[in-house]
Amino acid sequence: MFTSDIETVSKAAVNKAEICNNKLGKFFIRSIMAGFYIVVATLLSNVTAAVLFPTFPQYGKLLGALLFSIAIVLIVFIGGELFTGNNMTMAIGVYNKACSVKDMLKVWLFSYIGNFVGAFILSGLFVLSGASRQIMVDYYNSFIMNKLSASPMELLVRGILCNFMVCLAVWTGTRMKSESGKLVVMFCVIMTFVVSGFEHCIANMGTFSIAALMLGGLDPVLVLKSMVFVTIGNIIGGAVLLALPLTLMSDEK
Repeated sequence: MFTSDIETVSKAAVNKAEICNNKLGKFFIRSIMAGFYIVVATLLSNVTAAVLFPTFPQYGKLLGALLFSIAIVLIVFIGGELFTGNNMTMAIGVYNKACSVKDMLKVWLFSYIGNFVGAFILSGLFVLSGASRQIMVDYYNSFIMNKLSASPMELLVRGILCNFMVCLAVWTGTRMKSESGKLVVMFCVIMTFVVSGFEHCIANMGTFSIAALMLGGLDPVLVLKSMVFVTIGNIIGGAVLLALPLTLMSDEK
Protein backbone atom coordinates (compact mmCIF):
# COMPACT_ATOMS: atom_id res chain seq x y z
CA MET A 1 0.00 0.00 0.00
CA PHE A 2 1.60 3.27 -1.16
CA THR A 3 0.93 6.84 -0.06
CA SER A 4 0.31 7.63 -3.73
CA ASP A 5 -2.83 5.45 -3.57
CA ILE A 6 -4.07 7.38 -0.54
CA GLU A 7 -3.31 10.68 -2.29
CA THR A 8 -5.30 9.55 -5.33
CA VAL A 9 -8.35 8.80 -3.18
CA SER A 10 -7.83 12.06 -1.28
CA LYS A 11 -7.93 13.97 -4.58
CA ALA A 12 -11.20 12.21 -5.39
CA ALA A 13 -12.54 13.31 -2.00
CA VAL A 14 -11.53 16.91 -2.70
CA ASN A 15 -13.25 16.74 -6.09
CA LYS A 16 -16.45 15.40 -4.53
CA ALA A 17 -16.39 18.16 -1.90
CA GLU A 18 -15.86 20.87 -4.54
CA ILE A 19 -18.75 19.61 -6.66
CA CYS A 20 -21.01 19.30 -3.60
CA ASN A 21 -20.11 22.82 -2.45
CA ASN A 22 -20.15 24.57 -5.82
CA LYS A 23 -22.42 22.47 -8.05
CA LEU A 24 -24.89 20.93 -5.63
CA GLY A 25 -27.49 20.25 -8.34
CA LYS A 26 -25.01 18.19 -10.36
CA PHE A 27 -23.90 16.32 -7.24
CA PHE A 28 -27.50 15.59 -6.26
CA ILE A 29 -28.33 14.20 -9.71
CA ARG A 30 -25.30 11.91 -9.49
CA SER A 31 -26.59 10.71 -6.12
CA ILE A 32 -30.05 10.06 -7.54
CA MET A 33 -28.49 8.04 -10.37
CA ALA A 34 -26.56 5.93 -7.87
CA GLY A 35 -29.88 5.18 -6.16
CA PHE A 36 -31.25 4.10 -9.55
CA TYR A 37 -28.32 1.73 -10.08
CA ILE A 38 -28.78 0.11 -6.68
CA VAL A 39 -32.47 -0.54 -7.36
CA VAL A 40 -31.66 -1.98 -10.81
CA ALA A 41 -29.36 -4.47 -9.08
CA THR A 42 -31.95 -5.10 -6.35
CA LEU A 43 -34.64 -5.88 -8.92
CA LEU A 44 -32.35 -8.17 -10.90
CA SER A 45 -31.34 -9.99 -7.73
CA ASN A 46 -34.78 -10.23 -6.14
CA VAL A 47 -36.78 -11.15 -9.24
CA THR A 48 -34.26 -13.90 -10.02
CA ALA A 49 -34.46 -15.20 -6.45
CA ALA A 50 -38.27 -14.95 -6.56
CA VAL A 51 -38.49 -17.05 -9.74
CA LEU A 52 -36.43 -19.83 -8.14
CA PHE A 53 -37.93 -19.46 -4.65
CA PRO A 54 -40.74 -22.07 -4.98
CA THR A 55 -38.50 -24.82 -6.36
CA PHE A 56 -34.81 -24.08 -5.73
CA PRO A 57 -34.60 -21.35 -3.06
CA GLN A 58 -30.95 -22.12 -2.27
CA TYR A 59 -29.91 -21.58 -5.88
CA GLY A 60 -32.05 -18.46 -6.03
CA LYS A 61 -30.16 -17.00 -3.08
CA LEU A 62 -26.77 -17.74 -4.63
CA LEU A 63 -27.68 -16.46 -8.08
CA GLY A 64 -29.41 -13.40 -6.65
CA ALA A 65 -26.32 -12.56 -4.60
CA LEU A 66 -24.10 -12.88 -7.66
CA LEU A 67 -26.34 -10.70 -9.83
CA PHE A 68 -26.60 -7.92 -7.24
CA SER A 69 -22.92 -7.24 -7.92
CA ILE A 70 -23.96 -5.40 -11.08
CA ALA A 71 -24.68 -2.41 -8.80
CA ILE A 72 -21.03 -1.66 -8.05
CA VAL A 73 -20.12 -2.19 -11.70
CA LEU A 74 -22.68 0.40 -12.83
CA ILE A 75 -21.47 2.93 -10.27
CA VAL A 76 -17.75 2.43 -10.93
CA PHE A 77 -17.98 2.35 -14.72
CA ILE A 78 -20.83 4.83 -15.35
CA GLY A 79 -20.41 7.10 -12.34
CA GLY A 80 -22.57 8.16 -9.44
CA GLU A 81 -22.37 9.31 -5.84
CA LEU A 82 -23.07 6.36 -3.58
CA PHE A 83 -23.28 7.14 0.14
CA THR A 84 -21.55 3.95 1.24
CA GLY A 85 -18.63 4.37 -1.14
CA ASN A 86 -18.31 7.99 -0.05
CA ASN A 87 -17.92 6.82 3.55
CA MET A 88 -14.47 5.48 2.70
CA THR A 89 -13.43 8.11 0.15
CA MET A 90 -14.28 11.16 2.25
CA ALA A 91 -12.85 9.62 5.44
CA ILE A 92 -9.52 9.06 3.70
CA GLY A 93 -9.65 12.67 2.53
CA VAL A 94 -10.10 13.81 6.13
CA TYR A 95 -7.41 11.48 7.50
CA ASN A 96 -5.01 12.78 4.85
CA LYS A 97 -5.99 16.40 5.67
CA ALA A 98 -7.11 16.99 2.10
CA CYS A 99 -10.63 18.07 3.06
CA SER A 100 -12.51 19.08 6.20
CA VAL A 101 -14.91 17.16 8.41
CA LYS A 102 -17.61 19.62 7.31
CA ASP A 103 -16.97 18.70 3.67
CA MET A 104 -17.16 15.01 4.52
CA LEU A 105 -20.46 15.33 6.39
CA LYS A 106 -22.00 17.44 3.62
CA VAL A 107 -21.04 14.91 0.95
CA TRP A 108 -22.42 12.09 3.09
CA LEU A 109 -25.69 13.93 3.77
CA PHE A 110 -26.53 14.90 0.20
CA SER A 111 -25.45 11.58 -1.30
CA TYR A 112 -27.63 9.79 1.28
CA ILE A 113 -30.68 11.95 0.49
CA GLY A 114 -30.10 11.69 -3.26
CA ASN A 115 -29.69 7.91 -3.06
CA PHE A 116 -33.03 7.69 -1.24
CA VAL A 117 -34.79 9.84 -3.85
CA GLY A 118 -33.43 7.68 -6.67
CA ALA A 119 -34.20 4.42 -4.88
CA PHE A 120 -37.77 5.48 -4.04
CA ILE A 121 -38.56 6.74 -7.55
CA LEU A 122 -37.38 3.60 -9.34
CA SER A 123 -38.95 1.32 -6.71
CA GLY A 124 -42.25 3.15 -7.11
CA LEU A 125 -42.16 2.83 -10.88
CA PHE A 126 -41.47 -0.90 -10.58
CA VAL A 127 -44.42 -1.47 -8.26
CA LEU A 128 -46.64 0.74 -10.44
CA SER A 129 -45.73 -1.39 -13.48
CA GLY A 130 -47.22 -4.51 -11.88
CA ALA A 131 -44.44 -6.61 -13.39
CA SER A 132 -43.60 -9.86 -11.57
CA ARG A 133 -46.01 -8.77 -8.85
CA GLN A 134 -47.24 -12.11 -7.52
CA ILE A 135 -43.88 -13.85 -7.33
CA MET A 136 -42.39 -10.74 -5.70
CA VAL A 137 -45.19 -10.58 -3.12
CA ASP A 138 -44.61 -14.22 -2.17
CA TYR A 139 -40.86 -13.75 -2.06
CA TYR A 140 -40.93 -10.54 -0.01
CA ASN A 141 -43.36 -12.07 2.47
CA SER A 142 -40.82 -14.85 3.05
CA PHE A 143 -38.06 -12.58 4.39
CA ILE A 144 -39.10 -8.97 5.01
CA MET A 145 -40.25 -9.42 8.63
CA ASN A 146 -37.12 -11.38 9.55
CA LYS A 147 -35.09 -8.53 8.09
CA LEU A 148 -36.97 -5.94 10.13
CA SER A 149 -36.99 -7.92 13.38
CA ALA A 150 -33.20 -8.17 13.73
CA SER A 151 -31.82 -6.63 16.93
CA PRO A 152 -30.02 -3.25 16.89
CA MET A 153 -26.66 -4.95 17.55
CA GLU A 154 -27.20 -7.42 14.72
CA LEU A 155 -28.14 -4.59 12.34
CA LEU A 156 -25.12 -2.53 13.40
CA VAL A 157 -22.62 -5.36 12.90
CA ARG A 158 -24.22 -6.46 9.62
CA GLY A 159 -23.91 -2.87 8.43
CA ILE A 160 -20.25 -2.69 9.45
CA LEU A 161 -19.35 -5.92 7.65
CA CYS A 162 -21.38 -4.97 4.58
CA ASN A 163 -19.71 -1.64 3.93
CA PHE A 164 -16.27 -2.97 4.73
CA MET A 165 -16.80 -5.27 1.76
CA VAL A 166 -18.49 -2.69 -0.47
CA CYS A 167 -15.63 -0.23 0.06
CA LEU A 168 -13.12 -3.04 -0.43
CA ALA A 169 -14.69 -3.59 -3.86
CA VAL A 170 -14.49 0.15 -4.60
CA TRP A 171 -10.85 0.22 -3.48
CA THR A 172 -10.10 -2.74 -5.75
CA GLY A 173 -11.52 -0.73 -8.63
CA THR A 174 -9.00 2.04 -7.98
CA ARG A 175 -6.03 -0.32 -7.64
CA MET A 176 -6.46 -2.78 -10.52
CA LYS A 177 -5.72 -1.77 -14.10
CA SER A 178 -7.48 -4.54 -16.01
CA GLU A 179 -11.22 -3.99 -16.40
CA SER A 180 -11.87 -7.73 -16.54
CA GLY A 181 -9.86 -8.18 -13.34
CA LYS A 182 -11.86 -5.43 -11.64
CA LEU A 183 -15.11 -7.13 -12.62
CA VAL A 184 -14.11 -10.53 -11.28
CA VAL A 185 -12.89 -9.25 -7.93
CA MET A 186 -15.76 -6.77 -7.43
CA PHE A 187 -18.34 -9.45 -8.23
CA CYS A 188 -16.79 -11.86 -5.71
CA VAL A 189 -16.55 -9.27 -2.92
CA ILE A 190 -20.08 -7.90 -3.39
CA MET A 191 -21.50 -11.41 -3.66
CA THR A 192 -19.91 -12.20 -0.30
CA PHE A 193 -21.85 -9.52 1.56
CA VAL A 194 -25.16 -10.31 -0.14
CA VAL A 195 -25.07 -14.08 0.29
CA SER A 196 -23.96 -13.66 3.92
CA GLY A 197 -27.02 -11.55 4.70
CA PHE A 198 -25.23 -8.33 5.65
CA GLU A 199 -27.10 -5.01 5.47
CA HIS A 200 -26.61 -2.14 3.01
CA CYS A 201 -28.58 1.01 3.86
CA ILE A 202 -29.07 2.16 0.25
CA ALA A 203 -30.12 -1.28 -0.97
CA ASN A 204 -32.54 -1.37 1.96
CA MET A 205 -34.05 1.91 0.79
CA GLY A 206 -35.11 0.14 -2.39
CA THR A 207 -36.11 -3.08 -0.64
CA PHE A 208 -38.25 -1.32 1.98
CA SER A 209 -39.80 1.01 -0.61
CA ILE A 210 -40.85 -1.92 -2.80
CA ALA A 211 -42.13 -3.87 0.20
CA ALA A 212 -44.11 -0.92 1.61
CA LEU A 213 -45.72 -0.10 -1.73
CA MET A 214 -46.35 -3.69 -2.79
CA LEU A 215 -47.37 -5.33 0.50
CA GLY A 216 -49.47 -2.46 1.78
CA GLY A 217 -47.20 -0.84 4.32
CA LEU A 218 -44.51 -1.71 6.86
CA ASP A 219 -44.15 -0.80 10.53
CA PRO A 220 -42.43 2.63 10.33
CA VAL A 221 -40.77 2.15 13.73
CA LEU A 222 -39.10 -1.09 12.60
CA VAL A 223 -38.05 0.47 9.29
CA LEU A 224 -36.57 3.51 11.04
CA LYS A 225 -34.72 1.30 13.55
CA SER A 226 -33.24 -0.77 10.75
CA MET A 227 -32.20 2.23 8.68
CA VAL A 228 -30.58 4.05 11.62
CA PHE A 229 -28.47 1.16 12.87
CA VAL A 230 -27.53 -0.12 9.42
CA THR A 231 -26.52 3.39 8.31
CA ILE A 232 -24.32 3.86 11.39
CA GLY A 233 -22.82 0.43 10.79
CA ASN A 234 -22.12 1.25 7.14
CA ILE A 235 -20.34 4.45 8.16
CA ILE A 236 -18.16 2.58 10.66
CA GLY A 237 -17.39 -0.19 8.17
CA GLY A 238 -16.28 2.18 5.40
CA ALA A 239 -14.81 5.12 7.31
CA VAL A 240 -13.19 3.30 10.25
CA LEU A 241 -12.78 -0.44 9.68
CA LEU A 242 -11.33 0.01 6.17
CA ALA A 243 -10.36 3.64 5.50
CA LEU A 244 -8.40 4.14 8.72
CA PRO A 245 -6.07 1.12 8.46
CA LEU A 246 -5.56 1.77 4.74
CA THR A 247 -4.34 5.26 5.61
CA LEU A 248 -2.18 4.17 8.55
CA MET A 249 -0.48 1.31 6.70
CA SER A 250 0.43 3.32 3.58
CA ASP A 251 4.14 3.88 2.91
CA GLU A 252 6.30 5.72 0.37
CA LYS A 253 7.99 2.52 -0.81
